[in-house]
Amino acid sequence: MTNTSTTSTAASGLSPRAARPALLTMFLGSFTLVTAEFLPPGVLTALATDLGVPEGVVGLSVSATALTALVAALGLGSLFPRMDRRTLLIVLTIGAAVSNVVVALAPNIALLLIARLLLGLAVGGYWSMALVIAAKLVPAERLGKAMMIVNAGTTVATVAGVPLGVLLSTYAGWRTTFLIAAALTAATAVAVRLMLPPIAPSKGIGFAALGAALRAPSVTPGLVSVVAVVGGHFAGYTYIRPALAELLGAGPAVIPVLLALFGVGGLLGNFVLGALADRHLGALLWAVPTAIGLSLVAIIASTAFAPLAYLAVVVWGAAFGGILNLVQVWVSRVLPDRMEAGSGLVVGGFQLAIILGSAIGGRGVDSIGLAPTYALGAVAVVLGGVLIRRSLTRAGH
Repeated sequence: MTNTSTTSTAASGLSPRAARPALLTMFLGSFTLVTAEFLPPGVLTALATDLGVPEGVVGLSVSATALTALVAALGLGSLFPRMDRRTLLIVLTIGAAVSNVVVALAPNIALLLIARLLLGLAVGGYWSMALVIAAKLVPAERLGKAMMIVNAGTTVATVAGVPLGVLLSTYAGWRTTFLIAAALTAATAVAVRLMLPPIAPSKGIGFAALGAALRAPSVTPGLVSVVAVVGGHFAGYTYIRPALAELLGAGPAVIPVLLALFGVGGLLGNFVLGALADRHLGALLWAVPTAIGLSLVAIIASTAFAPLAYLAVVVWGAAFGGILNLVQVWVSRVLPDRMEAGSGLVVGGFQLAIILGSAIGGRGVDSIGLAPTYALGAVAVVLGGVLIRRSLTRAGH
């Protein structure tokens, strides 16, 4: 039943040759949006100095983006239930370009934060529609591989986009960096118009559909598990630099190498797990969160055996690099007839997990220390993996 239902929302006859440029355009969109989303931490000091505010206040720009991304993921499709999804995607990417321009020209932190709220709308709306758009471009049995291409933009942004942005800001200034990000995002809007076919909204759109999706068997427990897995990851990853410095004793020369290994692992994990997701979803939904949890424990253990940290960051990066692919295929299986509503719930869950994971992790680091916080994050991730695997079984897959 799942295959039939999902295929009914699939491509309107697009050949692999025609689908490829459309998927690469979606890759470009995820790359430019995620690069813009996480640029502020990389240029934190310069930005805070120019605007005359504490660095912690500038850090709110990421939280503000995540907050409106959460709202957009849950409600944007419902507000525009009949709008062609290609048109809505164009509007969102133009909005992201405007946001980056305003940030580049902002004379104060208040205007910058407002602009970042606009970027959050674009990020949340884009990701809530990415799955349903991919499902219209390729057959159901190739959905995992299609999302592998789309999600690769996120990994490449983390591995290369943000570091290049930081490097550029060193020589040209952070304002110029955001103007270039704006130009790339505007180019994405043009590519969406040229490369994507018109995309009709999927069935089951609206706030009532979101409620019905939450009441569907296994969906709510699955979403709770997604928040647990992603939140546990961010409880550790948000504080990975001090963790590596304190637990491993890594210095300024070693930490960038370890972070680069995490990024390389993420890139490999996105492609490998994305290629396996369609056929081995059940096993991977348990194995991948377990790998993240074991990696967090290995970071703690690297206090006694330093080489363990090098293996841990590669495995951690690879596991998290593929988790979004797995969750998107999972929601397409448990909600084949309400994929856009399900995708919005998943993206909303991710954004909530980012907010909760970084906040709870920060509280834990300040109160009980890095090692216990990493241990609690590992427990949350593993339990989340068990729950989401069981939700798939209960749904009959």
